[in-house]
Amino acid sequence: MVMGMVREAKVYTMDDLMRLPAVSRMHFIECGANTGMEWGNVAVPTVQYTHGMLACSEWTGVPLSTLLDEVGIDRAKAKFVLAEGADGASLTRTIPLAMALDDVMVCYGQNGEMLRPEQGYPLRLLVPGVQGVSSVKWLRRIEVGDQPWNTREESLHYVDLMPGGIHRQYTWIQEAKSVITSPSGGQTLLDRGYYEITGLAWSGRGKVKRVDVSTDGGRNWRTAKLQEPVMSKALTRFRIDWSWDGGPALLQSRVMDDTGFVQPTYRQLRAVRGTRSIYHNNAIQTWKVEPSGEVSNVQVL
Repeated sequence: MVMGMVREAKVYTMDDLMRLPAVSRMHFIECGANTGMEWGNVAVPTVQYTHGMLACSEWTGVPLSTLLDEVGIDRAKAKFVLAEGADGASLTRTIPLAMALDDVMVCYGQNGEMLRPEQGYPLRLLVPGVQGVSSVKWLRRIEVGDQPWNTREESLHYVDLMPGGIHRQYTWIQEAKSVITSPSGGQTLLDRGYYEITGLAWSGRGKVKRVDVSTDGGRNWRTAKLQEPVMSKALTRFRIDWSWDGGPALLQSRVMDDTGFVQPTYRQLRAVRGTRSIYHNNAIQTWKVEPSGEVSNVQVL
């Protein structure tokens, strides 16, 4: 890995990196386009298709702040970091320096083993809480500068189309989001009676503080139990008891993170973002339960 535009450009080998103090942390990675097909209306049937571009792992590596300190960045002038991958597209992503000095990692391990080829072997960046494309795989170069680079993937893609045709750039953060995984679209309840509603919640700004669940489309809410451990910028499992009476039901979950941010309804999100976007859809998901027990994907405004 090459680091440039600092007091002294430096080339790190894998042996160099693995001799430095390492950290291991649990974090999610979510594609910025996760749930992107649902902006205008229901488009796909199951939770795998609506929310499946998401995972959570234990990551091991060196804090990027350690490397930036080693090469002597000018903190008065430096504002951004550019990460470049060794893939065919030479994927490049701008990252704010404040973020880079916080919890960004240069990773060589995942879930107790070395990175697999599809995960960026031998080295990848991990930018916790940020759209997945910023966690550049097959990392080969890091550069420091005083302004964003406006590379191809930052100017033509991964921008938010706002009402009125304006493109909003550099919306890195994956805001608080949740989804019920069971019961969910494509599943069938076999009989009335007891069920455990369960799902996942996460936030790119910190920890999940609370998850509320509704079985009547948001008219009434009950607070679910969070499964420990609850970690920052990691998936949190929630659970709540439910007795199904055999009638129609509309299942929803709504997360609040420790910054006070509350997951929006589709009406609230579209009032700001419109319906023509692709990225950063964190609206409340609804699953409809029919009297037959069949569960399907619907939208409740």
